[in-house]
Amino acid sequence: MWRSPLLILMCAALMGCDAPVGSFAPNDVFSLTLARSRSANTEAAGRDAAAVTQALFGTPDQPKIPEGAKSVVDLKRLVRAAGAVSSEKDGTHLGLYREHCVTCHGIDGGGAGPASLYQKPHPRNFRHGVFKWKSTERAAKPTRDDLRAILQHGAGGSAMPSFAAVAPDDLETLIDYVIYLSIRGEVERRTMAAAIDELGYGDDESVDADLQLAARGETEGADVVKEVLERVIGDWTSASGQVVTVPEPDAIDGAAIAESIARGNEIFHGKIANCVGCHGPGGNGEAVMLDFDDWGKEYSTRLGLTPSDRDDMRPFRKAGALPPRPAEPRNLTQGVYRGGGDAATLYRRVTQGIAGTPMPGVEVVAEEDGRGLTRDQVWDLVRYLQSLDPRPLETGGPST
Repeated sequence: MWRSPLLILMCAALMGCDAPVGSFAPNDVFSLTLARSRSANTEAAGRDAAAVTQALFGTPDQPKIPEGAKSVVDLKRLVRAAGAVSSEKDGTHLGLYREHCVTCHGIDGGGAGPASLYQKPHPRNFRHGVFKWKSTERAAKPTRDDLRAILQHGAGGSAMPSFAAVAPDDLETLIDYVIYLSIRGEVERRTMAAAIDELGYGDDESVDADLQLAARGETEGADVVKEVLERVIGDWTSASGQVVTVPEPDAIDGAAIAESIARGNEIFHGKIANCVGCHGPGGNGEAVMLDFDDWGKEYSTRLGLTPSDRDDMRPFRKAGALPPRPAEPRNLTQGVYRGGGDAATLYRRVTQGIAGTPMPGVEVVAEEDGRGLTRDQVWDLVRYLQSLDPRPLETGGPST
């Protein structure tokens, strides 16, 4: 009997939510990237990094966390988010990650879920530990509040929906699982790189037992894993102290606002901020730009490969990589900001840029010096950006 391909795909996806998953797949894309960038054999490093990561973090059905991560992730919520989708008699939802997130972000959080090829931009790859929409400094991790905000509001102009209808405790559970996947994925990547760079993996000869990656023990290999783990967890625990403080703008109205917007227009098109170089005249998003985000650059341009060349990308695509897509600067005249368009958020975007993307930050200086922008100039630019919003004020348009 003939069956619709779409129906078959949907059924397969639904069955996948209930199917047991014995282990996370090794990060073959990063292993291949390391092999190319280090000119080394990364087979052993990839195998041992995957084994160590499983020993520390468990499996998709039975997650666990190292002792140091318990200040960041609640194990009870983690267990509830993991595994197959089901419900208990009292209505408690289990398998929340597979219920809400796996179709786009994948089992391992690598952003290559079943629906990822059809999305532009691609879903976030949590394993790099890099997040775009946050209130913290560019190189810092997001806070729980940041992750909660993106879950509640979604990311306008992308496939990331709002989960505002999900119960608050379920949202907190999803936040824990996203952090878990990010810590786990980054630890795997960093231990794999350390195996090549510090422990002598990749040489033709076998690695000495003292140098082999290990989840526990008194060996040099275990010490390297411990250092990586402490660094990654430390980055998450310090995130709340790296929130960018947004200074209050001077209170102005009437003609003063118009003058501020006019100055912001000049800054937008000027040499220091040079927003026009990417966002186009008047913020129309039509500037020609041939650049990629860091997730795609890692296995393409940074290796001297061409993202659009199928032969260059074929080994990485076979390993599970998504095809790199050119970065597309926001069309600011639409009033759609993926990470939020309120004044404080725009101030942070201007000063910090957007992590993982070509969007740079502008240095805030005490006095005009031709290199950065003063606090007041940043607010002029923010007012100009908000003035481009086509929506009237009463429906969420420009405000300071």
